[in-house]
Amino acid sequence: MTTETTQQEINDTVWRACDTFRGTIDPGQYKDYILVMLFLKYITDLRDDKREEYSAKYGGDAQRVERAMARERFVLPKDSDFHYLRQKRDAANLGEEFNMVLERIEDANKQKLDGVFRNIDFNSEANLGQTKERNARLRHLIDDFTGKKEKPFDLRPSRLGVRDVIGDAYEYLISKFAADSGKKGGEFYTPGEVAQVLAKLVEPKKGERICDPCCGSASLLIRAAKEVGSEDFALFGQELNGSTWALARMNMFLHGIDNARIERGDTIRNPRLLENDALMRFEVVVANPPFSLDKWGHDDVKAKDV
Repeated sequence: MTTETTQQEINDTVWRACDTFRGTIDPGQYKDYILVMLFLKYITDLRDDKREEYSAKYGGDAQRVERAMARERFVLPKDSDFHYLRQKRDAANLGEEFNMVLERIEDANKQKLDGVFRNIDFNSEANLGQTKERNARLRHLIDDFTGKKEKPFDLRPSRLGVRDVIGDAYEYLISKFAADSGKKGGEFYTPGEVAQVLAKLVEPKKGERICDPCCGSASLLIRAAKEVGSEDFALFGQELNGSTWALARMNMFLHGIDNARIERGDTIRNPRLLENDALMRFEVVVANPPFSLDKWGHDDVKAKDV
């Protein structure tokens, strides 16, 4: 019987992958590389799961399988998945290979992933060291997400059940880094239990527009969407931090929410959720504002009111 991949296994894998970057870049930057790698591994395993499902359904008829795969909501072009990077693990230009794979995936899913990987450079000498060191780190990263021969790291949906893969891993890493630096994780993300209670309290209904003006990785927005009980809703969010905005877009992609509008920018100083040149209005607003932020823009707001 196939056993389910647990959240603990995912957490252990991403935390082990942090060793690849320790002493090289600031801990706050680990998550950018690790969560992009987690995303790539997940969509590769998702594609493989779908192909197996269609192969069983169509009795191994390759043409019918490929026709069915072409109708899927995401595209993984040739030479653009986790398996390809494993094959290229000894390449002299491994960092470049990473970047090209992500670029091809973004181009093939332009509407859903446009700009998502622009801030992640796997070929950065400043972040990952000179070529020899950089290649070694990236090989370790590939190995971490491959797992052991006797226990492969498996993110196929048939092994995961219903889980917020990116959101849960993001919250785990942020909470670990916050604890290590003596800070509270709640300063950076909304704990899952709190997000669940908030989503239930606002009681979002069918046909409503739901917004989180400081959405982070969008886990709270996604939880609110699940409370609707149908697919008749519209999600909107804005996030200042570029890498976290990218995670929110990836998170929406993984949850099949393709019509979500996630803008990047300062919600107070530069609101991007506009309609007919005016601020949009929403039936439901959920948020965990950055309460610890001192210079949040109140001076700008006062100046505009004068």
